[in-house]
Amino acid sequence: MYRVTYLIPLLFAVQVSAQSWGDVRGTIVEADTGLPLPGVSIVVNETNFGTASDESGSYTLRLPEGRYAIRFSHVGFVTRIDSVNISARTETTLNITLTPAVLEAGEVVVEDDMALGAGVQQITPEQVRQMPSPFKGFQALLVLPGVSANNELSNQYSVRGGGFNENLIFLNGFEIHMPFRPRQGEQEGVGLFNPELSRRITLYTGGFPARYGGKISSALDIEYAATDDFTTSATLSLLDGSATASSTTDVFSWQIGLRKARARRFFSTQELKGNYQPDYEDVQVRLTYSPTSQQEIEFIGLYADHVFRLDPRGRRTFYGTVSADDGPADLRSVWLSYSNESTERDGYQTGLAGLRLRSRIGIRWTLQHEVSLYATQETESFFLKGDAILYDIITDDDADRVEVPRGMARQEDFADNEISVTTLTGRGQYNWTGEQHAGEAGWSLRRLSFEDVLKEESIVTGRGIDQESVRLVVDSLEGAVKLNTSQLSFHAEDSYSVNADFLLSAGLRVNWYEFSDEWTFSPRASLRYEASEQLTLTASAGVYYQQPTYRELRGTPSPEIPLSASLNEALRSQRSAQVITGVELFVPRKRLYLRGEAYYKHLTNVISYSLENVRINYSGLNDASGHIYGLDLQARGEFVPGMESWLNYSFMVAREQFMPQYITDLNAGLLPRPTDQRHTVALFVQDYIPMDPTWKLHMRALFGSGIPYTPPTPGKRVGSVVVQIPGARHSRRYPEFRRVDFGVTKIITLSQRERAFKLEVTAEMLNIFDIINTVAYSWLPDATGVWQRIPTRLTPRTINLRLRTSF
Repeated sequence: MYRVTYLIPLLFAVQVSAQSWGDVRGTIVEADTGLPLPGVSIVVNETNFGTASDESGSYTLRLPEGRYAIRFSHVGFVTRIDSVNISARTETTLNITLTPAVLEAGEVVVEDDMALGAGVQQITPEQVRQMPSPFKGFQALLVLPGVSANNELSNQYSVRGGGFNENLIFLNGFEIHMPFRPRQGEQEGVGLFNPELSRRITLYTGGFPARYGGKISSALDIEYAATDDFTTSATLSLLDGSATASSTTDVFSWQIGLRKARARRFFSTQELKGNYQPDYEDVQVRLTYSPTSQQEIEFIGLYADHVFRLDPRGRRTFYGTVSADDGPADLRSVWLSYSNESTERDGYQTGLAGLRLRSRIGIRWTLQHEVSLYATQETESFFLKGDAILYDIITDDDADRVEVPRGMARQEDFADNEISVTTLTGRGQYNWTGEQHAGEAGWSLRRLSFEDVLKEESIVTGRGIDQESVRLVVDSLEGAVKLNTSQLSFHAEDSYSVNADFLLSAGLRVNWYEFSDEWTFSPRASLRYEASEQLTLTASAGVYYQQPTYRELRGTPSPEIPLSASLNEALRSQRSAQVITGVELFVPRKRLYLRGEAYYKHLTNVISYSLENVRINYSGLNDASGHIYGLDLQARGEFVPGMESWLNYSFMVAREQFMPQYITDLNAGLLPRPTDQRHTVALFVQDYIPMDPTWKLHMRALFGSGIPYTPPTPGKRVGSVVVQIPGARHSRRYPEFRRVDFGVTKIITLSQRERAFKLEVTAEMLNIFDIINTVAYSWLPDATGVWQRIPTRLTPRTINLRLRTSF
C-alpha cells in the first residue's frame, strides 16, 4: 500500500526536471511604428499552453525539447504562426512583428460560442479516451463542475442536485435515454455514448436554451462527425474492445463504430462472488449525403444489446468498528450462501433510427426537418435463494478471532419484469442570421408508448437462536399496464450582439402533454459580457418544466393498488426556476483559466422519490417543494503543451419540504433531497515524462460527501422477527465517496508514411488506493428480531491494460 501511495508523487516529480526543457524568448513590436506590443497571446498552436508579452513587449516561454508551431495573436492585429526548435537547456530567440488588421464594414456574425455561456461545460473526445475509468463514456462527465455520482459501475449522474432522471441526452440532435429501470450499475452496460465517434461533447449544467426541453437539470449534447480523410481506430482492453472507421468525400460521409465489453473480471472483484457473464455490445452508424451544396441528408442508426448474467454463489461482508483501546469492539460479519438454482439475467435492447434533411436558403436561412424512432425493451429476471448468518466477531488477547453466531435468515427473491418504451418524434428547426441577430424557431411532436409487466416477490424467513422460524412476504407485486400519449412543443429564441463584447439571448418554449392536458410556458434568457480580454461575465435565468413520464406517473408500486390503476392523471409537471451567475478570469502569464458560477433553483410541483442503489422510486404525487443552491469553482490550464488539466470544487445544498397534506411524523420539516451532496472535488491531471513525451500520465481523483438515505424503523413484531418500515426520511448519510484512478500511456509510431500508424499502450490502475466505497445498505434480522444494516460495497483496486491503434 505504501509503495502505491508514493507512486503518484514520484511520477509527477519528474516534470520539474529542467534537463529536457528549453526556453524561447523575444520581443513583439508593431509593424507600422516599431513600438512594443504588450498583452500579446503566445501559445503553442492548437493548445492553450503559453504565456503573454509584458509591458515592454517581451516574453519567455519554457517548452520541452522538440519542434513547435507558436501562435502570436492580439486584438486588432493579424495572427502570426512561426515554428521554432527547442533544445534542452538552450535559449532560442524569436522576435515577432505583427501587422495591424484591416477591418471592413459589414454585417456582424453572432457566433454560438457555447464554451463561454453560463452553465456550459465542454470536454473533448480525446480527454474522454485518455481518462482512466472502467468504461469510456458517461463516466468522464464526473470531472466536470457540478456533476457528481457515487458509483463507478453506473453511467448515471447528478447535475447540481438534480436527479438521475432529470438529464437530457442528445446524439447529433436525436434524443436518447438511460435505462428506465436499472436496479444496480452492472445492468446499465457501457451506455449509448461512443467517444471514438464524437467530435464535441457539451454539457449544459443549467440555464440551457429554449431548443432543449423536457428536463429540469441538464442537457448533454454529443456531436458525431466524420473525419476529412479515411481514418480507422481499434481498441482492446481487459474489459472491452471497439473498432471505428470514418471517411468523407465531396458529397458523402460515413462513420461506423462497434463495441463489445465483457467486464467479467472487473465485476467479480466485488464481495458478491459467483459466475459473472456480462455481455455488452452495440453498433452505431452515421451517414450524410449532399446532393447539392445547399442540401444535406443525414442518417444516424444505433443498436445496443446489453445483457448481465450472474449465477451467485456467496458473499462475505465485514462491517462495524474495531476498538483500538480497551473498549469493546463492534465488528461483525455476514455470510451469504446462495443455492445452486439461484440465477439472474437482466438487460436491455435499444434501437435508434433518425433521418434529417438540412436545407440552406441563401446565406441567412437554414431549415431542418427530421423524424426519429427510439425503442427499448428492458428485462429483469432473477431467482435468488440464499441463507444469511450474522456473526459477532470477538478478538481475544492472543489476537485470535472468534465468530459467534448472532442470527440467521433465509431470503428468496423472484422477479420476471419487462418494460418496453417507444418514442416516435417529428421535429422542425429554422435558423436565421442577420447583421446583429441569430434567430431560431422550431416545433416537435412526439408519440410515446410504455408497456410494463411486473411480477416480483420477496420472502424472508427469520430464526433466532433456539427460536421458531417466521416466514414473511416482504414484497409481492404482479400486474401490467400500458400508456400511450403525445407531447407537442414549440420554441423560439434570438441572440442579439449588442456590440463585440456583449451578447444577449432570450427565448420561449411552450409544451403540451396529452395525458394530463397540461400546457407549460418556459421563458429563458442569458447574457455574456467580455469586460476585458481577461475577464468575462455570464448570467442566465429561466423556468424549466419536466413532464411526468411513465416512471413518475406510476410511482412506487404496492400490493394494495393494482398496477393498471396506479397512473396518476392529476400529476403535473415539475417546475424549476433557475438563476445562474458566472465569472471567468484568464491569467495570461500562466495561461490559466479561473471560473466560478453560483446558482439557485426554486422547485415546485416536486414529485418526491427515494434512491435504492441506482433505482429511483417515485411517490407518484406532487407532494413537495424545494430549493437547490450552490457554487462551482474551477481552475483549468495546461502544465505541458496540448494536455489540459483542471481542478473543481463544488458546494451544494438541496432541500425539500412536503406539502401540508402529505406531512407525517417521519417527513416533517426541511429535509435533504436524495442527491444532497454538500461537497464534491474532482481533479483531472495530464502530463508527460520529460525527455520522452511519448510517455503520458493521466490521473482522475473524485471525492463526494455522503448522500442521505432513509433508515428503517421497527414496526410490528411477527413471532421473533420485527417487521421494518421506513423511518425518518433522509435522516442518515452514506460514507463519503473517494476514488483515484491512474493511467500511463506509451505512444509507439509504427509507420511514418503519408499518415502515421500509431499504437498506444496504456496501463491503468483503477481505484489506486483501494478505497472500497459503499453504494447501498441491505437489512437482515438478527437473533433478537432487529434488522442489521449490511453495506453493499463497490470494486477494489483493479488493473486494466489497453491497446489502441489508429491511422
